[in-house]
Amino acid sequence: MPALAVRDLTKTFGDVVAVNHIDFDIQDGEILTLLGPSGCGKTTTLRLVAGLEQPDSGEITMGDQVLTSTVTRTSVPPQNRAMGMVFQSYAVWPHMTVFENVAYPLRAQSFPKTSIKEKVQTVLAMVGLDGLDDRSASLLSGGQQQRVAVARALVFEPKLLLMDEPLSNLDAKLREQMRLEFRNLQQRIGITCIYVTHDQAEAMVLSDRIAVMDSGNIEQLAGPRDIFERPKTSSVADFIGQMNYIACTVVETDTGKCRLKVDGAERNTIDCPSTEGLAPEKPILVRIRPHSVEVRRSPAMDGRPCLECTVSIAAYLGDRIEYELSVGNQTIAAAGEASLEMKRGDKAFAVLDPAAIVLVPK
Repeated sequence: MPALAVRDLTKTFGDVVAVNHIDFDIQDGEILTLLGPSGCGKTTTLRLVAGLEQPDSGEITMGDQVLTSTVTRTSVPPQNRAMGMVFQSYAVWPHMTVFENVAYPLRAQSFPKTSIKEKVQTVLAMVGLDGLDDRSASLLSGGQQQRVAVARALVFEPKLLLMDEPLSNLDAKLREQMRLEFRNLQQRIGITCIYVTHDQAEAMVLSDRIAVMDSGNIEQLAGPRDIFERPKTSSVADFIGQMNYIACTVVETDTGKCRLKVDGAERNTIDCPSTEGLAPEKPILVRIRPHSVEVRRSPAMDGRPCLECTVSIAAYLGDRIEYELSVGNQTIAAAGEASLEMKRGDKAFAVLDPAAIVLVPK
């Protein structure tokens, strides 16, 4: 039995369909990330799970308990759902100490004082804030306030932790540090978590599985590697990482193979595995990620597809150089070794990994 099951969940705001008949499960001890651009429905989905919004249709169950059902008109109040929630704004009270902030949900539930002290100190140690019990929350850094918010969500031992873009207010370096800390903490305590973010790197680092959302729909639900390497739709491919689309025309097809010419650069051809429905003169797009394009000074001699290009942009990033290559009237993004040192205007060759090529209709 899943820790949480969502079935046929729908939510509209006027004419806007925020969540469109979605289904997903989350298993015990798993981090499931809802990932997508602003307005895709991920935060609305989280608020429906938390009971902060009511759906137009659908059912949400935790274990064998029905939390929400439009059929039976069941709606368990948020405070009775055994869920902890961390908001984007942290919602840390500046007039309280660290201890008072974390203890608040326990006091609201009339826990004994001795039990409150023990639980608060345990969870503060867990998130790396031990010894800061009496520190005023107004004197904390952004990262420390974020830890206070997590501690407060964990102190009453919820069955499910909900996190709504908790790192978006931190600077880039601290975000990288905190996402690793979150992952380590979650694995140590084994709590089940639904995490909402628009940050692809955050989702890839933190998640056991990712649900990529667009226009209220779940476009793909899979592990990070599958999402990145085998996107099911163009919207998933475009949102997760960078993607090249090279416009081509089919020259000829053979058993399981095809030859394509690059539009606007007819001297360049691509030999790659074929797909059904290809015929000469048919327009097609070659989809390939930048990391599967090797930049070289000379053509490949091992049979891999190789395109003659001109360097348009070479951006040095320390451990690598990111390139924009011109192929006729098209551009290709690629990355090369830092030692390559090519510059704008240089002739280059883009070598494509045939195993990474996906042909999509134009």
